[in-house]
Amino acid sequence: MLARLFLWLALASISDAVRAQVPEQSATAISQEVRDVFERSARAVVKIRASDKHGRLSGTGFFIDAAGTLYTAYSVAADADDFTVEVEGREVPAHLAVADRRSGIAILKADTASSALPVGKAKELKLASPVLTIGFPLDLPKTPSFGMVAGFDRYFLGRFFNTTHLRVNLPTQRGEAGAPLLNLKGEVVGILVSSIENGAACYALPIEAAQKIYSDFVRFGEVRHGWVGINVAQAPAAVEGSRAQFTEIMPDTPAAECGAQTGDILLSVGDTRVQEPEDVIDASFFITAGEKIPIRIRRGNEEMTLTVEAGFHPAAQKPAVLASPFLPGQMLPLSLEARP
Repeated sequence: MLARLFLWLALASISDAVRAQVPEQSATAISQEVRDVFERSARAVVKIRASDKHGRLSGTGFFIDAAGTLYTAYSVAADADDFTVEVEGREVPAHLAVADRRSGIAILKADTASSALPVGKAKELKLASPVLTIGFPLDLPKTPSFGMVAGFDRYFLGRFFNTTHLRVNLPTQRGEAGAPLLNLKGEVVGILVSSIENGAACYALPIEAAQKIYSDFVRFGEVRHGWVGINVAQAPAAVEGSRAQFTEIMPDTPAAECGAQTGDILLSVGDTRVQEPEDVIDASFFITAGEKIPIRIRRGNEEMTLTVEAGFHPAAQKPAVLASPFLPGQMLPLSLEARP
């Protein structure tokens, strides 16, 4: 009996020791993953310097191709000129290609060959997905920060974003606007566009939204935010899984000529299925002006598809904005298109 007791105590001690080692080993493994991503990715992340009416400013950007194209935040580049990019200790001239208030990002072109970050998929992220960023806080050297995805938000302080933003529990400081948000594969999944709660957390634009801006620029030489001109609200009951109902067909808009009627239940916009009025926010962001968009609806007992040629979104020039503490004068674009 005594021998069995000693054996049980010995096994219990071993089990406790193993359990104590598991968290330590897991933390060490994650720390090594973060270091590996930082070491692989840091070369493609650069400090941007420019001048505006207040003087010299700096921010963070990152290359997305080998020809010197890079993303940054709108706040870093929109009202500035005399751009330079610090690449491997060298100051390289750069110029502004796109400054898009509605998405909150800008695209620069540097006169240099460059390494580039691989592009991932923000839509594959889940709550508590580990992420990191690399930036230049407070004009200090290149610095990694580690955190996790805390939410996928369509509105903040009672107002709607133009598309879903990633809310990240990751500390940010001045100078990190425009930094890449990376998954543990080293793929960029977002761009830091705003700090919240005095830098304790931040919002990042999903990389798919940034790629839409870049695609427009490559195809047309400009950003073409599209719209249809329909307001939606929550229907009294779901129809085919959707509670998004047309409440207003705005006059003199593309929708006014496509046959849409108030009371129609919206089922999909293009390839994007709609279930709630808020789904229209993401569907609308990816519409390009000038393209024909299929809109699937339910009217009474009949399902039909309307085709509408998207026009230019009026908010692309004068969006609603919300001040952000990321950098002086930074504005975070918001939209009030969908009204649940």
